[in-house]
Amino acid sequence: MRTENADRLYTYEDYLKIDDDNQYELIGGKLILVPAPRTIHQEITLAIASIIRDFVRRNNLGKVLIAPTDVLLSETEKPQPDILFISKERLDIITEMNVQGAPDLVVEVLSPSTGKYDKVEKSKIYYKHGVKEYWIVDPDHKIIEVFIPAEKNWNLFQSYDDEDTLTSPLLTGLEIQLRDIFS
Repeated sequence: MRTENADRLYTYEDYLKIDDDNQYELIGGKLILVPAPRTIHQEITLAIASIIRDFVRRNNLGKVLIAPTDVLLSETEKPQPDILFISKERLDIITEMNVQGAPDLVVEVLSPSTGKYDKVEKSKIYYKHGVKEYWIVDPDHKIIEVFIPAEKNWNLFQSYDDEDTLTSPLLTGLEIQLRDIFS
């Protein structure tokens, strides 16, 4: 992951003017070049997103989207979460171009090049803008941490390894057998 022109502060409008084939996120006004993820990242993302999407559809709860989807949190904050869920009561934040506001659930699958941003920078902006649940998936250690907001920061709801069944405080009834995700 590389920061483009580190001294300059970018806005979403600046981002829209970029005319190249690269993938970028806008974090704190910094334009972050995001390289293509590893294949294991994509396999895990697809597996988790499929399970969440099936559960959400079956229970008519809202929509699940995957990267690259722009999530416009402010003029200088535009992450592209790996997986995001928006409840049916809030579907109006989904536009043709982007999602305008905080998703209810964000899932980030760590990559060597994005881990710092996912665990620190993006975590802070997700909390600040009102994400209700945040998962950090570590493919190398086969762990998923589920966080929920507390008074001043995230609280760890639960850490799960590849022997566990993940449950979500937000998506009541969702159960994910992690051996199926990390196998």
